[in-house]
Amino acid sequence: MDTIVNVLGILYGLTLILAAFVRNGVLEAMRVDALVMPHPTEKTRPVNLVLGLLIAGYAIYSLVTR
Repeated sequence: MDTIVNVLGILYGLTLILAAFVRNGVLEAMRVDALVMPHPTEKTRPVNLVLGLLIAGYAIYSLVTR
């Protein structure tokens, strides 16, 4: 079960990283800045890159240290 959660974390992190660069209907719905901030703009889009790197990095770290 832990492996599944970590793989999902990696996939979500990669989705956030992709959402920082690509405009797509599905990716726009997954953006963290659009979910948290009241008025997301292009200036808040890099938040997704930072959070995507943190989430994916932690999930990869969790898989490697087993």
